[in-house]
Amino acid sequence: MTEQTVKAKSGKKEFVGIVKSDKMEKTIVVAIATKTLHPLYKKYITRIKKVKAHDEKNEANIGDRVRVVECRPISKEKCWKLAEIVEKAR
Repeated sequence: MTEQTVKAKSGKKEFVGIVKSDKMEKTIVVAIATKTLHPLYKKYITRIKKVKAHDEKNEANIGDRVRVVECRPISKEKCWKLAEIVEKAR
């Protein structure tokens, strides 16, 4: 579930995460996990951030691995959009 930050060709941030909710119209909630090194103990900590992403065709479902890309603000909390579905849930 952990992925690195990847810059898209356009210079915008790109993450891979897992869809946690698809109950809203044209919106999905994606959990993005990143690993950071603790400054004192030098152990890796997994941090999970949930973001809302725009899914125009309502094609992503719960459990899917998706790639989201940063975009202009679409609503108050939505500034990500679905780029592609990497892997469908079983």
